[in-house]
Amino acid sequence: MGSHRRHVPSGFDRGARGATLCVLTAAAAALGVPPAGAAPQDDTHAEVDRLYEEAEHATESYNKADERADTLRDQVDKAQDRIARQQDRINTMRDALGSLAGAQYRSGGLDPSLALMFSDDPDDYLDKAAVLDRISSRQAGELKELQGAMRDLSQEREEATRKLTELDRSRKAVAQHKRTVEQKLSKARQLLNAMPDADRAAYDRTSRSGRVPDLTGAVPSSGRAAAAVAAARSAVGRPYVWGANGPTGFDCSGLTQWSYAQAGVGLPRTSQAQAHTGRQVSLSQAQPGDIVTYRGDASHVGMYVGNGQVIHAPYPGAPVRYDPVGMMPVNTVTRP
Repeated sequence: MGSHRRHVPSGFDRGARGATLCVLTAAAAALGVPPAGAAPQDDTHAEVDRLYEEAEHATESYNKADERADTLRDQVDKAQDRIARQQDRINTMRDALGSLAGAQYRSGGLDPSLALMFSDDPDDYLDKAAVLDRISSRQAGELKELQGAMRDLSQEREEATRKLTELDRSRKAVAQHKRTVEQKLSKARQLLNAMPDADRAAYDRTSRSGRVPDLTGAVPSSGRAAAAVAAARSAVGRPYVWGANGPTGFDCSGLTQWSYAQAGVGLPRTSQAQAHTGRQVSLSQAQPGDIVTYRGDASHVGMYVGNGQVIHAPYPGAPVRYDPVGMMPVNTVTRP
C-alpha cells in the first residue's frame, strides 16, 4: 500500500520526520492548505490520509497472512504425500510379515523335540530348524520396523491435522484483512468523490507520474541491483493495486519484490520482512537498488534509484512513480 508525505528539498533531508504520519500529505500541501485555522476541507484531507494509512497497515497484514497460507498449503501437500508413501510402506511390511508368519506356522507346527524324535533324517531336521530360527529373527526385526513406521505415520497425521487447522485460521485472517482494506479504501474514495471538483482535480494531479529525474552517475551496488532498478523503472506509470505484486499492478512491497525477482533475487512479501533482508546501511550510503522502508513500523517501502530519488507504488489512484527519498521518515535502508 503506498503512502506519501510532504516533499523535502533534499533527498537525504530527514526533516520530514516532523510531518504528520499520513498517506497523502503531499497532496494537501499541493493545495496550499495553511497550517493553522484548518477548514472543514482540510479535515476531509486528513481523514482520507488516515484511511489510506490504515488500509496500508491492513494490506501488510493481508500480504503476511496470504504468504503464510501459501506456505502452510505447501507443507500440508507435502505431508499428505509423505503419509501416503508411509502407508504404502506399512502395507508392504504387513504383507511381508504375513508371509513370514505363514512359513513359520507351516514349519513349526510340531513341537521341536518330537519333530526331532520322529524325523527320518535328523540332519535334515536341524537344517530346517536353523532356517526357521532365521525366519523368526527376521520376523521380529520386521515387526519392530513396522511398529516404528506406524508411530511415524501417526505423528505425520497429527502434524498434518495441526497444519490444516492453522491453514484454516490463516485463510480466515486473509479474508478479514481483505474486508478491512476494502472498507478503508471505499471510505477514502467516497470522501474524495465528495470533494469540490477543483479540489479533487488538484488532489488527483499529485497522483500522476512526474517527469523522470536525472539519475546520471547513479551507480548500483551490484549487477543484481542494476537489474532490479531497471525492472522498477520499467514499472513506472503502472497502477497501484493493493495486494498485487505485478506485473500489471503493484502495492508497495509487491513492486520491490517483483523488481528483484526480475533480477533472480527472492524477497519476502511484506515491507516489514524486506526491511531485514540483506545488509542495512545508512541513508547517506544509499545506492541504487537499496530497499528503503518508511515509518517506525516499516509499513511502506520503495527502491532507491539514485540522486535522492526512490521508485514506489504510493496508494490507490497514484501510479508507480519517482519521489524524493525523504518524502516521509525513513526507517531502514537495506541492501539485498
